[in-house]
Amino acid sequence: MSTMPVGGLVPYAIDDAADLVVRNAKIHTGDPGRPYAEALAIRDGVITVVGDDKNVAPHVGMGTKVVDALGRRVIPGLNDAHLHVIRGGLNYVLELRWDGVRSLRQGLAMLREQAARTPKGQWVRVVGGWSAEQFAEGRLPTVAELNAAAPDTPVFVLHLYQSAVMNRAALKAAGFTKGTPDPKGGQIVRGRDGEPTGMLLAAPSALILYSTLAKAPVLEGEDKKTSTRHFLRELNRFGLTSAIDAAGGFQNFPDNYATVVELAKAGQLSLRIAYHLFPQTPGQEIDDLARWIEMARPEDGDEWLRLNGAGENLTWAAADFENFAEPRPELSPDYEAEFEKAVRLLMENGWGFRLHATYDETIRRDLAVFEKLAAEGLFPAGNRWLFDHAETVSADSLDRVAALGGAMSVQNRLSFQGEAFVRRYGPVAAADAPPIRAMLDRGLTVGAGTDATRVSTYNPWVTLHWLVSGRTVGDLALRPPANRVDRQTALAMFTRAGAALTGEDEVKGVLRPGCYGDLAVLSEDYFAVPEPDIAHIESLLTMTGGRIVYAAAEYEGLDEELPPIGPAWSPVAHFGGYQVSRRAALPGARQAELLGQAVAESEQHRQWRIARGFTPEAASTPFDPCFDL
Repeated sequence: MSTMPVGGLVPYAIDDAADLVVRNAKIHTGDPGRPYAEALAIRDGVITVVGDDKNVAPHVGMGTKVVDALGRRVIPGLNDAHLHVIRGGLNYVLELRWDGVRSLRQGLAMLREQAARTPKGQWVRVVGGWSAEQFAEGRLPTVAELNAAAPDTPVFVLHLYQSAVMNRAALKAAGFTKGTPDPKGGQIVRGRDGEPTGMLLAAPSALILYSTLAKAPVLEGEDKKTSTRHFLRELNRFGLTSAIDAAGGFQNFPDNYATVVELAKAGQLSLRIAYHLFPQTPGQEIDDLARWIEMARPEDGDEWLRLNGAGENLTWAAADFENFAEPRPELSPDYEAEFEKAVRLLMENGWGFRLHATYDETIRRDLAVFEKLAAEGLFPAGNRWLFDHAETVSADSLDRVAALGGAMSVQNRLSFQGEAFVRRYGPVAAADAPPIRAMLDRGLTVGAGTDATRVSTYNPWVTLHWLVSGRTVGDLALRPPANRVDRQTALAMFTRAGAALTGEDEVKGVLRPGCYGDLAVLSEDYFAVPEPDIAHIESLLTMTGGRIVYAAAEYEGLDEELPPIGPAWSPVAHFGGYQVSRRAALPGARQAELLGQAVAESEQHRQWRIARGFTPEAASTPFDPCFDL
């Protein structure tokens, strides 16, 4: 992009010129010392000036790129504090995304069309980012509908942590027969003849769902890099510039991390990633952690890719499940012994961690282990640690977390599972699931994330809408105002808090001199749009380290070129990722209010023209030929 000498920003031949300047903006800096600005300058990936045109003008050189924000809202780049970005990137181009699709009819039409172009041996897979509650029909697809849409192509449709629907061809491809036993914690639904019907149930473990998905073909070689780069571009589309990868099942270290490592070495990451390591094999967790401690240390890496610690599981026996359609699982009565070994090993070697914990029953047991180690002076030993999810955490447990120097990370899992939660635990419990205000009131660092991609969507604005409104994607009101947060607090949870969870709060999460040049120019003003429209915001221009990594609308073509999506039959190549949905219809009162404003503005404009002689006074008389008597 060439320099734009507008608004008095004339380029000069100077030695310390900025690489890029943003002007004519409504900048929410996130910096309490200077919360608002109109322009900023970036040099060598770092912000050098924040102020107005007058402040940045001396830094505009002959090669400076000047971006006119056209009066739009600019915010710090978003930081998803819990995203399975590495695993998501390796699979992105293979998945048909129902994120944002508003009807099952549309979803099935997409599936039918995709099945027609999918080559033999490949699957059509719909994996996360949607809920039956978002559909106008309010239900899942049936096995019969999948068989009709794709009689010969395997189809696997994952629904939350609860279930999966497979067509006849997928059952055959996965090897499910009358004699296939149910795995522990899962159920293969069978008909009266004993044959699998195509429904899989998590009862309560989702392992049956993910192990079945793992039978589908995967990408190889350069295709994994291309898929990951396009997934990162899709995240940039929504203003994300950083993410904390929470690892997860079927994400082996170092094998599945090789792609992002190679992209980082080539300077091709457009998103900053801090990653965690998750032991994959039950019974082998301590050995895995010990081996990794010898291989790496937290914060190894650079500003683009760095190790952040262990988790979100340390030992499998200590992990609860999050299938709210099933009762809370009863964990092993003696998991603490191995769990304590894992925590002790990490603390003694300077490793922080994050822990998946849905229920207060699990959190209380974990805290007892931490308190035992703290009494020995071994916890937290200067290491960062946090609980993830914590939908039913109690006030007492939050007090104990605060006393031990912990933090929290919350995700909008109830955007997609809220109705199931209410059916099992009732609206009173749902009102505090999770108790965000109680966490903040205790001074805890509370990061916000999506937990994408296998359940929630990766669109952070859906999470921001949930934080502010307390509503699900099906528009069910869960959390009352007392347990919601204002827009500024929600944004801070998605920027400054995420940076604090990786120890980068001095250089990320705010727009001030000395911080990374990570920002987003928004399609709508987050602080002004009606609450229902928060979920529809996107970025029009996203910068990471001063690099334009996503550009749309007036800025289209300014971002970095990516290789074409491969394979050519990829669902993403045809449909894209998140499906843009229409904004919520305005209530009648709001429509009338806006119409009245438009009429008033029209009258003001008419009076202005009359006063200047552009329109004769008589022209103001309304005329309707129906009443021309």
